[in-house]
Amino acid sequence: MASNGAQQGFAPVLAALATMSAVADRSEKGQAHEYLEKFQKSPEAWTMTLEMLQTNDADAAAKLFAATTLKGKIVYDLHQIPRESLPGLRDSLLANLVVFRAGPKPIRLQLVVCLANLAIQMTEWKDVLPLVVSSLGTDPQTLPCVLDFLRVLPEEVTEGRKINLTEDELSSRTTELLVDNAQQALSLLIQYSQSSISAAQNPQLMECITSWIKELPLNDIINSPLLKVIFDDLLVEEPFNAAVECLCTMFQETRDVDECLNMIQALYPHVVALRPLLIQAAKDEDTDRFKGLAKIFAEAGTCWVVLIARQPVQLRPLVEGVLETAALDKERDAISHTFSFWYELKQYLTLENFMQARLEYVDIYSKLVDIMIGHLEYPKPEHGDEKDLFDGDRELEEKFREFRHQMGDVLKDCCEVIGVTDCLGKSYTLIESWVQTYGPQATATHVPEWQKLEAPLFSLRAMGRMVPAEESIMLPRLIPLIVQIPEHEKVRFQAVMALGRYTEWTAYHSEDMMQPQLKYIMDSFGHPSKEVVRAAALSFKFFCNDCAKQLVDYLGPLQEFYRTQLDNLPTNSQEEITDGIASVLGRLPAERVYEQLQAYCNPIMSTLISMAQQASNQKERTLLADKIGLVTLFVQWVQPHVQPPQENPGVKYCQEIFPVLSAIADNYRTSPAVLEAICRCWRYMVLSYRTAMAPLLGDLAAALANGFSASKQGSFLWATDSIVREFSEGTEHVDATTTTAIFAFYEQQATTFLRAMSDVAPEELPDLIDDFFRLTVDMLLYFSTKILTSPLMDSILAAACSSLTLLSEQPIFATLHFLRDLLAYGGDFAPSSSFDAANQRQTVPPALQDAVKRLVATHGEHLVQRIMTGMMYTFPRDCFPDASGVLLDLFHIAPEQVAVWVQTTVGMLPAGSITQVESERLLGAIRQRVQNNEVRKVRSLLQDFTNSYRRRNVAPREGLGRLEGKRFRFEG
Repeated sequence: MASNGAQQGFAPVLAALATMSAVADRSEKGQAHEYLEKFQKSPEAWTMTLEMLQTNDADAAAKLFAATTLKGKIVYDLHQIPRESLPGLRDSLLANLVVFRAGPKPIRLQLVVCLANLAIQMTEWKDVLPLVVSSLGTDPQTLPCVLDFLRVLPEEVTEGRKINLTEDELSSRTTELLVDNAQQALSLLIQYSQSSISAAQNPQLMECITSWIKELPLNDIINSPLLKVIFDDLLVEEPFNAAVECLCTMFQETRDVDECLNMIQALYPHVVALRPLLIQAAKDEDTDRFKGLAKIFAEAGTCWVVLIARQPVQLRPLVEGVLETAALDKERDAISHTFSFWYELKQYLTLENFMQARLEYVDIYSKLVDIMIGHLEYPKPEHGDEKDLFDGDRELEEKFREFRHQMGDVLKDCCEVIGVTDCLGKSYTLIESWVQTYGPQATATHVPEWQKLEAPLFSLRAMGRMVPAEESIMLPRLIPLIVQIPEHEKVRFQAVMALGRYTEWTAYHSEDMMQPQLKYIMDSFGHPSKEVVRAAALSFKFFCNDCAKQLVDYLGPLQEFYRTQLDNLPTNSQEEITDGIASVLGRLPAERVYEQLQAYCNPIMSTLISMAQQASNQKERTLLADKIGLVTLFVQWVQPHVQPPQENPGVKYCQEIFPVLSAIADNYRTSPAVLEAICRCWRYMVLSYRTAMAPLLGDLAAALANGFSASKQGSFLWATDSIVREFSEGTEHVDATTTTAIFAFYEQQATTFLRAMSDVAPEELPDLIDDFFRLTVDMLLYFSTKILTSPLMDSILAAACSSLTLLSEQPIFATLHFLRDLLAYGGDFAPSSSFDAANQRQTVPPALQDAVKRLVATHGEHLVQRIMTGMMYTFPRDCFPDASGVLLDLFHIAPEQVAVWVQTTVGMLPAGSITQVESERLLGAIRQRVQNNEVRKVRSLLQDFTNSYRRRNVAPREGLGRLEGKRFRFEG
């Protein structure tokens, strides 16, 4: 790997790096970035990076870039250099490791990774570990390089799918590098650990052990002197964290407790013996040490949880240790390590087989409730400023809020173990104690020790989901207590939120519990705190949703409340109280619906008309859209049951408001927010009232068609989809004339979409593409014969191919789902989940199969190119299953022809991005699968190939070239 140019041949690289790090023009930085990207993938980078590492003209940052580039070359581009040059490259890496033995550490680590990845791919190098040790292990100064290599090697082999080796080659190399070297690695680590005190306390040693734990028989480590070294390192500051990680990795390897019982028995006494260290760390307020020890206890408990459930008495000291970490964690920094343990143990204790263990740990979980409620308390401000409890640290405040909800989950676990009555009893005792002690001292402006009241209220809220509606011991005592809570902002907020969690229980006990709660919640709308008002709106929604049946007789007072409060609330709260009110109206008998819809919705419609006349800016249009959303909530909830041909009162009201909504849509064709809100309302009219909407269907279809033609907003397609679903072929009360008109309506919408696709690049229409192909998926389901034989289908399929050039996930998903459903009609069975009377999947008529095969013959080559290009370059990772599914469907329809198209696509890839061997291997394997009638196996071949290609070519090296997508054109 000698230099083949002047030493300053890499000067442009240094200049580009300087531009990237300097204060430069954005375009200049972009050019520099593009240059460096191309450089990293070029063959010249091999020699230049080695020169940069050896020269004095490059600074540390440039040399780190060179080492990083060299790593990428070895991982992805080793095919660019002859095999006979690999020993020279290996020797250069070893020489550079000697140069950088003392650092900078990032460069040294990159070089070590380079050497490890070369070792994986250089299969002719058989004495990897001996050579590295003999080259770097004899000099104390280069020994850190050996330790780095020992740590890195297992990690890189495990991640070996980045490397261009077959599964068999990688498996064989894994055996050679790890399995065959395991005992030698263990001997080296033991030898090093015993060489000196400093060696035994070197964090690198711990990291090496951690890395090899999965490759060595764990029993060999436990029975070696290394186990004592690991636990001894917990007493020393520098290797402490590395020792913690090492132990936790060992625990994870013993999860199969039956297989690892002897190892657990060896580790367990050492772990339990750490409890005094934990207590001392808490006493010394040594936060980092306490967190590390807490993690050890929690990880051991989680990994051995099955054994704990089987042997509750013997392993109780470990559980007590985990409880101790929760109790002693004053700063709440370590307690989160324990959450998973309590959940996992609860999962076993609640099984009938482990009832004895449950009884053994009832007291533990009872103490855990007390600990958790104690940790829920807000801090007391040091300077007495109640408005700033966290001394201005907003990040700490947000962390605490999130943390409380996690502790709430632990309280739910406790409910399952010791029962909700006991858990609620603890909250009740704390609230009652506060009321007796501090209640008389509370005033309108001062609530003493409010933290001790707010915390148990939060715990009540957290446990609400676990309390059955039949609970009759604690809640009848708690609810009257809660509705007397004083007017402190945070306390009132928590009380209101807690009531919102027990609305199902209230519905079950409505006779004497409903009115006081409803009054307390409704009174909270007058609270000066916005947070309390928001909480009141949310709880009001839950209250109405769950107690709707009981509230039907309170419509008068509710209407007055709704009228006076609605416009005073923020948007979210308006939606919440409207949702609640609408759910009550949804329980009305049909004869009362029209009258009540008018009473509640007419004021909203009047406000809508007024707002629509003056909404001139974005903010006002957004408020208008939000107000339309309130009407939609009534449409969603109020669905009276009326037998045809009786008039549906919900439809009758929709007919009244439809002209207003249609006029607003006409006047706001440039406002996506307003149009989306109106289309959402129309969509739910159809979904709620279904075929009863027939009297309004013509006007609605015309409004949707005109609106889409004028605005090109996908929301009109979204609303169209509801008509397709509800008025499909074969639906009761829908005649052939209606379905024919609906298909013509779809074709009109499709033509508008195709014209838009022809005029504008796909990347400017992601939402529209998403909505159109979701609509077309339903057309394939409900109108399969009409759409598959439509003259528009050729253009729709061409538009789908064009849409696959997008980078956005959702429109790609929609397009791929359309393609999969379309291609399914080229086979024997329809892609729907419906079954005929004989309980058989619906078969596809030959005429429809032929139609799909004709489409594949016309567009298949382009489609294969688009799918493979997307999988190799642009598709989000989650799209791969559907994309490969499309290719598989194509192979099922025309296996030999699709194999040719795949070959053509691979032949169009940029030069140097794939070797001839790879290409021939892929195409040969595909041909073999096709000839053997094993088409299903082609899918995994293509997935592996595109995954490998993508890993090595994150971005196109020379641009996409001939594989760039063509602009879609529609003549119609």
